[in-house]
Amino acid sequence: MSGLSLHLYARWRALAEAAPALREAEEAAPSERLLQRIWQHQRLRRDQLRTLDGQELVVLHPGFWNHEAGPDFRGAVLRFACRPPRSGDVEIDLHPAGWRGHGHDRNPAYRNVILHVVWDGGSGAGCALPTLALRSLLDSPLSELILSLGQEIDAPGLLAGRCSAPLRDLPEDTLREVLNQAALIRLQRKASELAARARQVGWEQSLWEGLFAALGYKQNVWPMRRVAELLPLLLARELKKRSGTFTLQARLLGVSGLLPTEPTRARASADHYLRRVWDHWWREREQFADFILPRGLWRFSGLRPANHPQRRLALAAHWLAAGHLPDELERWFGAPIPDHKLEMSLLEILQAGRDDFWSWHWTLRSARMGKTRPLLGAQRVADLAVNVVLPWFWMRAVAGKNDALQRTAEHRYFAWPKSEDNAVLRLARQRLLGGTNARALRTAAMQQGLLQIVRDFCAHSNALCENCRFPELVRGLNASLQGQDARG
Repeated sequence: MSGLSLHLYARWRALAEAAPALREAEEAAPSERLLQRIWQHQRLRRDQLRTLDGQELVVLHPGFWNHEAGPDFRGAVLRFACRPPRSGDVEIDLHPAGWRGHGHDRNPAYRNVILHVVWDGGSGAGCALPTLALRSLLDSPLSELILSLGQEIDAPGLLAGRCSAPLRDLPEDTLREVLNQAALIRLQRKASELAARARQVGWEQSLWEGLFAALGYKQNVWPMRRVAELLPLLLARELKKRSGTFTLQARLLGVSGLLPTEPTRARASADHYLRRVWDHWWREREQFADFILPRGLWRFSGLRPANHPQRRLALAAHWLAAGHLPDELERWFGAPIPDHKLEMSLLEILQAGRDDFWSWHWTLRSARMGKTRPLLGAQRVADLAVNVVLPWFWMRAVAGKNDALQRTAEHRYFAWPKSEDNAVLRLARQRLLGGTNARALRTAAMQQGLLQIVRDFCAHSNALCENCRFPELVRGLNASLQGQDARG
């Protein structure tokens, strides 16, 4: 260990957050940017949404954030007062008066807006559109959401950052400790998000929603989470007696809107399975008609076949059909497992058995593979562990004031082998570590710490690192360590 203060990175992070937090306090309201992030991540008590005119609102999809001119979110899918779902745009302002004040009522680019989202609905003349005020609907205190969502990773460019040189000069054990402290912040942030949802739906449901969202990857996080939100309905008591794996696959694929309407007419094995799925789904479709997701919510561009949402839902059906995944995870967490066996032991729980169709096909339209493929690999298990399973157990331990279980969650988090590389990690390495080899990040926690630093500091700045305090803080740490060595 390098002897760093246990809370060094937390103090650095507080310095980066101090200015935005002070501005928020002065404004007595969040910025529109923060409101947009709250809407994007749906950090709301989603079962209590009502517009200012009293209509019950269900968000089937919040839409896709529009970073160009026009409404803030495109392609949202909403249901008002039990009526059929509507697809359209969402505009976000601080107050209802912003609709006319910003000229949206006269701008044809806003003609497809179906919901006006505001912070406080109590002042100013609004618009004729349904309006949702968020102030009383947040799932956590505003101060917590400022820290959690106030900044996100917006790729600042491919240049090596000004911090890469001073970080390279840090002793290896010191760099590792800085990354681990940042990783702990990330663990706590993810845990707080799960806890916020658990306050609304309970711990077990929050786990399912976290697992489904993690299976959605970046492109399909929201529709996968929405399918998980429907699990209490899809697994209602009267359905459990007929909820085997195939039945659940048909149900999940049907309600997700991912079932092709026509066979391939070229791949007999795929067409046979698809016909079986439709034969079953036709019998249940009417029962779930109000909840079927539009296919347009899903994104497939750049998606590897192994990560296709059809395949991930097929895996989730195995978890649900087994009926005891949370209990299995509880036993796993309580068992004395050597660090080098953590990954494989969790994989044994999360990996589905052989599937007559999905072990041989990537998607509902793909050709039969020459050999079977598992529905889940070890690298994906690492992502599920550090992003969902361990944060969930950590937060439950904190809520139960169980220090021993909290330490167990942290130990496994820091011991977990690194996960597979991705574009965000490659960018982070380029910015902070000058493009160092991926092998230099030996654990999943070190990868998570790197991402947290980018989130806390790079996202405040630009490609030239203007006004970023992180390089200065790292240089100060280097100078302090060199001073200690000179005195020693």
